[in-house]
Amino acid sequence: DFRIVIGVLLILGSILGFLEKFGIIQRGWDLFWGVILGLAGIAFLYVFVTNRSHWWAAIPGFTLLGMAASSFLLDRLGWGGLAFLGAIGLGFWAIYLTSRERWWAIIPGGVLITLGCVSALSDVFGILNTGGVFFIGLGLTFLLVALLPGTGKSSWAFFPATALIILGILLGTPFKGVMDYVWIAALFVGGAALIWQYFRAK
Repeated sequence: DFRIVIGVLLILGSILGFLEKFGIIQRGWDLFWGVILGLAGIAFLYVFVTNRSHWWAAIPGFTLLGMAASSFLLDRLGWGGLAFLGAIGLGFWAIYLTSRERWWAIIPGGVLITLGCVSALSDVFGILNTGGVFFIGLGLTFLLVALLPGTGKSSWAFFPATALIILGILLGTPFKGVMDYVWIAALFVGGAALIWQYFRAK
């Protein structure tokens, strides 16, 4: 019965609350909500695994598990951003892996995992100049769109992939001064590529 589950969780919450008040444990409420969010995430993933037509359930499932992981020690240690954003990204990757026709899920999946890695570099390792890593991650995401099966005619993805990876490499090197010229060159290359694709289709 669902009432039994709710009753047990409420009792667990009260016990953790008392233990925290008396100084026996720390962050008791974080543990409580971590358990709640984790169980909710598992429930959504059960729906996703048992019925693949409910692919949408992967997103709240992995999101809630990421929030549960963050509410435990990971957030305190600086890994909370990676746990949360990375988990959402894994949800989108699960959507793609269960049906290659949903190739669009690669893009938010790659972007979110990249943001999670950037968060970890900043919060855990104290690296503040993460712009290069961010753009390289975006470039690799579009590169996967171009290379992975099921994405159809996705050769267009090579263009943003190349531009973003080059931009990321430049941001991570001492040659930042050339960026003013890179933007101009990127506009030219992008325009030329669009015109070339138009005449090629003809």
